[in-house]
Amino acid sequence: MAILPSYRELHLNKNSNGYRPAGRDRVGLAARVVGSMLVEMVLSKNASLDALCDEAGGLAVLRALPLHDRRLARAIAVTALRQRPVILAALNSLLDRPLPRKAEHLLATLQVAAAQILFMNVPQSAAVNLAVTAVSEDVRSRRFAPLANAVLRRLADDREALSMLVPAPRDSFNSFLSAQLASDHGRERLRAISEAIRIEPAIDLTIGGHVSAERRSVLMHELDAAVLPNETFRLRNKVDDLKLLPGYSEGEWWVQDAAASLPARMLGEVAGLKVADLCAAPGGKTAQLASAGALVTAVDKSARRMKRLRENLARLRLEAELVEADLLEWKPGPVFDAVILDAPCSATGTMRRHPEIAWNVEAEQVNALARLQHEMIMAASAMVKPGGTIVYVNCSILKREGEDLLAAIVRADCGLRHVRLSAGELAGADFAINGQGALRTLPGDRFGKRAEELGMDGFFACRFETVGSNRV
Repeated sequence: MAILPSYRELHLNKNSNGYRPAGRDRVGLAARVVGSMLVEMVLSKNASLDALCDEAGGLAVLRALPLHDRRLARAIAVTALRQRPVILAALNSLLDRPLPRKAEHLLATLQVAAAQILFMNVPQSAAVNLAVTAVSEDVRSRRFAPLANAVLRRLADDREALSMLVPAPRDSFNSFLSAQLASDHGRERLRAISEAIRIEPAIDLTIGGHVSAERRSVLMHELDAAVLPNETFRLRNKVDDLKLLPGYSEGEWWVQDAAASLPARMLGEVAGLKVADLCAAPGGKTAQLASAGALVTAVDKSARRMKRLRENLARLRLEAELVEADLLEWKPGPVFDAVILDAPCSATGTMRRHPEIAWNVEAEQVNALARLQHEMIMAASAMVKPGGTIVYVNCSILKREGEDLLAAIVRADCGLRHVRLSAGELAGADFAINGQGALRTLPGDRFGKRAEELGMDGFFACRFETVGSNRV
């Protein structure tokens, strides 16, 4: 496997990836080369973009870049992956024949250049020239430099028409996911999902329970936010640094997708109740419950994620007991009035924010996750008092991890009684109650007719009551 070059090597040394001395530091070249690397690794290695961009343990060549270039490299990669169906359709329309099968690096470079030309506010000449430079300075692709130059210049010339291409819905996902989503939700909803995940999502905020109605009204104007029917604040404008927004330092809000705020409501009135939030980090549901007066125990096995949760609670001036543990090994006994379990899942409901998921989820992974989710539900049931409530949540839009799992538990008669949702419980989101009486949202759903009410992450949640013997 080729060794990825460091930032210094991109400019100074010849190395195993074929980069020649750049001569002088051309502005933006390194960011675009690294953006291509990110796309190539996601598509060829099924790598997670979040993991590659992690500030502590991510791709070394990315971490070595200046902050501005790191942000640019990630933005380019995210756009290339989010708009990949349109980009591939555009490139294919300009190529006389397919690229060689082992030309992943060349294709990644063309995709990130096309992302900039078609969808980003960058000078087209810079996108073309720097991409051609990157191709010509890599021994794996330099013979294709004339081709890259011709294709990208034609792309720039026809930018308006090519950016409006409408790919087939099936081309927005890998073959497994395309077939599974069509089977689970039908072709019309598949189309709606494919369209929704190509739209950059807005930032949603949940306002703390201690914030007065008067202050909420002021915040709405200060933040330039639309208020959704479930009381989520949806920002109308892009934000580079959340810490600079009104109310951040005062702990008046936290970032939480509108759909992600719905499952905690399924516990009803929680003031004074002992509630466990399992797989809690980064803490959106913990904050909701603590803000509503619950006595929360937040459990997560990741020390790093728990550190973030602790910092979030401190900013919000909220309290919870934090337990760093694997919930399958943690045995507190039946001490809680209620438990909310946000189980590990395929995260297919978050493709608007994490577009690489559309290309790297496979059946074996989903089946393994469904088995783990079932095991976690049964472990959670042993932590709840008789007659207590369990809410099972995930951000998958695959029925194997949601509706099918609920049906299996109901059939198994394992000491859990399914409690259906009723109209009005989800605060303006009755549309999300499915035929099973569970919560189901999809990326193409909307809260209302206003433009800003379109779009949310995909979630599934169902509610159980413990009955009989449910100890594991």
